[in-house]
Amino acid sequence: MTKVTIATWNVNSIRARLPRLIPWLKERKPDIVCLQETKVVDELFPQEPIEELHYNIVTYGQKTYNGVAILSKSPMEDITRGLPGEDETAEKRALAVRTMDFHVLNLYVVNGKEVGSDKYVYKLEWLKKLRDYIKDEFDLERERVVLTGDFNITFDDLDVYDPKAWEGKILCSEPERQALKELLDLGLIDAFRRLHGKEEGQYTWWDFRTRAFKRGNRGLRIDHFLLSKPAMEVCTKVWIDREARDGEKPSDHAPVLAEFEV
Repeated sequence: MTKVTIATWNVNSIRARLPRLIPWLKERKPDIVCLQETKVVDELFPQEPIEELHYNIVTYGQKTYNGVAILSKSPMEDITRGLPGEDETAEKRALAVRTMDFHVLNLYVVNGKEVGSDKYVYKLEWLKKLRDYIKDEFDLERERVVLTGDFNITFDDLDVYDPKAWEGKILCSEPERQALKELLDLGLIDAFRRLHGKEEGQYTWWDFRTRAFKRGNRGLRIDHFLLSKPAMEVCTKVWIDREARDGEKPSDHAPVLAEFEV
């Protein structure tokens, strides 16, 4: 058996977070890493310090906003940038590759700003396109498919430190949660909950503006691993690396890691 570790981390600017990312890669040594909110065009992505750690890199970035990247210690193939129908002006939010016997889809789902806004409508439309893409392009019955990234949605109130305060609000509204459930209905499994059950207080994002991390774990779980059945069958562990959210100049997200025995 070979152990494969896949990580997801919204770094909230790859260049700002590089002093945190490089030591973290050296310590945790994940085999595959999905990064979101890289906030840099592909030409300016800081390749060298990451390549020195023996990672291959595929990027799909834009200036100032959004952007996703996948790092892998093995070659990557079948690279797909964006969702079907998107052109070069589209926001850079989805990146798929095949590597190490996994089909990995790295996602930075639209935030939506506030319920009822134009961006909220766009979020729900984008999620529908994502669902159609997965249904048409991925063999969830036979392949080890891993959807991971910042989904900007909680599954239910168990993922929220204060459900009453967040009731009906962005990241927690019923239409968003329904869209997330519809991804599971395709044949995907929320790996964290499958392995951790109804464990409370497990969050991946804490708001900078309210000092939510320092003031007592006032977070949300919005970074997920959604696995096909063949991927879930070899998944032995999923955990949130809270330590990486602490310290100097952190991202507002903690990395989440999943371990597989293949």
